[in-house]
Amino acid sequence: MTSPRSRLRPKSAAKAVTLALGLFLAASPLQAQDTELPNIGGAGGGLISGQQESEIGEQVMVSIRRSAPRITDPLVFDYLTAITYQLVPSAPLQERDLTLALIDSPAINAFAVPGGIVGVNGGLFLNATTEQQFASVLAHELAHLSQRHFARRLEQQETSAPLTIAGMIAGIVLSAVTQSDLGIAAIAGTQALAVQNMLAYSRAHEQEADRVGLDILASAGMDPDGMPEMFEIMMRQNRLQGNRPPEYLSTHPLTQSRVADTRNRAEQYPERAVRDSKEFHLVRSRLQVRYAASADIAVETFKAYLDRDDTGRNEAVRYGLAVAYQENNQPEKAIALLEELLRQNPGRITFQVTLADVLTGQKRAQEARTLLEDALARNPENYPIMHSLAEAELADGNGAAAAEILTQLTRMLPGQENLWLRLAEAEGMARNIVGVHRARAEYDALMGNLEAAQRQLRQAQEKLPAGSPQRQVVTERLAEITRRLNVQRRG
Repeated sequence: MTSPRSRLRPKSAAKAVTLALGLFLAASPLQAQDTELPNIGGAGGGLISGQQESEIGEQVMVSIRRSAPRITDPLVFDYLTAITYQLVPSAPLQERDLTLALIDSPAINAFAVPGGIVGVNGGLFLNATTEQQFASVLAHELAHLSQRHFARRLEQQETSAPLTIAGMIAGIVLSAVTQSDLGIAAIAGTQALAVQNMLAYSRAHEQEADRVGLDILASAGMDPDGMPEMFEIMMRQNRLQGNRPPEYLSTHPLTQSRVADTRNRAEQYPERAVRDSKEFHLVRSRLQVRYAASADIAVETFKAYLDRDDTGRNEAVRYGLAVAYQENNQPEKAIALLEELLRQNPGRITFQVTLADVLTGQKRAQEARTLLEDALARNPENYPIMHSLAEAELADGNGAAAAEILTQLTRMLPGQENLWLRLAEAEGMARNIVGVHRARAEYDALMGNLEAAQRQLRQAQEKLPAGSPQRQVVTERLAEITRRLNVQRRG
């Protein structure tokens, strides 16, 4: 039976992109001013249309793909997609196809950008101790999107050409997620300050996002108490970091009175006992290993966790130790732990995929293939299983088999540029030169390099016989890329 978290929603998967914490991004702390709110839930954006928001979002995503460190781990991405789309039906969004960006940073940050872009730093998993706290950050970001707060800030700033600042928004986003001057260096100081002021939400907008976010959590069956709990964690971080508060707080002004107000609002909802999903804690353990100072330290840390657990049955801790063993080049210990976890949890996808990855790394591709094919039969179209199986085929030199799987994945997740690169590699291994050109073209297009995409498609076109169906497909895609390139040049 397929787990409810095992499959990407087809429509969301068509645009979902790789993702990692915080709430919105800016380069430095700002003092936001209270402003009068327009009608709650109003469309906003008399100056910025939904189409313009979409174009801004696309440009920001190109910048993120080019410059921001990303987590491409399918298990982490699959979980983030699942928890986000658990909340989406309860959010008053006009457009429910979101693009998710998972940023490889241990800092506490997350963000929402016009055009349905939601980004999360890996560090959000580290700082949120419960799934309810983690979900509250996502709910808050969805609330900002649903209320179109960015468009309303543009109206208040009397900005008449929102698309001209898309590049500056991208620069500020990159500066925050990379914690460097990347992107910001090219922005004039006065312009950057103006955009920062637009990105910094007013206290009134924050209160509205708190209220709507709490409603989203409650409607989705989550615990609204997670939001004030997460705010308190951020406040503690703020006190610890002194003059350098978490980036999240740069654009989401947080005061003790706001935390108290959110706590009071959360208490108005009916009390409910909500249990975290097991998957949240497994993914959290996975990222704790990723951000450990070293694999050795990760092993010792999870061993210490187990020593404090008298029962020794904490699955998230044992799983974290297995991943730490994997990273520390102790595969046999990782395999033993994962096999034990699977005996106790038959069919748990995270354990199956992780075990298969360790087996593949040990050149035991046939064992990995058998495990994954059985898992895929029970969970058709599961992203992590399919990705792991493709990696096993590549490791075993089966380029054509890997390309077949990766082609399916690129149809499910066309916005994940790493899949197109891997497909190009698989097609090269299979000596399918046309396939290499087509995959590279899609990668280049996602990276905003339309001229390179055009060249790749022309080379593919030249290698195909006239009148063939495949040449027709390539010709149509080339025409689309050329049209976009002409628009770009005119702009």
